[in-house]
Amino acid sequence: MALSRRAIVEAGLGILDAYGLGDLSMRRVADVLGVQAGALYYHVPNKQSLLAALGDEILSEVSDPRPDEPVADWLVEWAATLRKVLLARRDAAELVASSLALGLGAVDPAASGRERLTMEGVEQPEATMAALLHFVLGHVVEEQTRAQMHSLGVLADFDAAGSEASFGWGLGLIVRGVKQTVPTTP
Repeated sequence: MALSRRAIVEAGLGILDAYGLGDLSMRRVADVLGVQAGALYYHVPNKQSLLAALGDEILSEVSDPRPDEPVADWLVEWAATLRKVLLARRDAAELVASSLALGLGAVDPAASGRERLTMEGVEQPEATMAALLHFVLGHVVEEQTRAQMHSLGVLADFDAAGSEASFGWGLGLIVRGVKQTVPTTP
């Protein structure tokens, strides 16, 4: 297989899934691909760029809900889909959160939400989507951390069903607040 950015991203995702973010390094990616670490830098200038590319790849799996859905249902579906995508990969929420915080990624997961909220006339669509995005990322970081600590025997139990219920309750709280800012037609 020829070395390419795609191959590097795929190797990085494999390492992320198997070992976690803490064990993801340029050297480890190079080892998986059977090349020297220096060969990666032609395709990915540094580790932060690699992490951003991984975050973009993860976020590319988030699809937008149907545009004809009521805004509240649209937001719930978007957040649930984002959560599902993040939970599917080890440490994905932490990786995505750090890439977004540093402005390194090319994929903006909240762009379509801001556009939808603007069309609905919601005040502060940027702040609204930022709050929803941060809720999802924070919740998933905690879920993934607790699940990992449980698997290592550090936590006695991990209540996945309770975590899902907590997510649903918090999401509902945010969406009810958003609905209060949607202008009503006379």
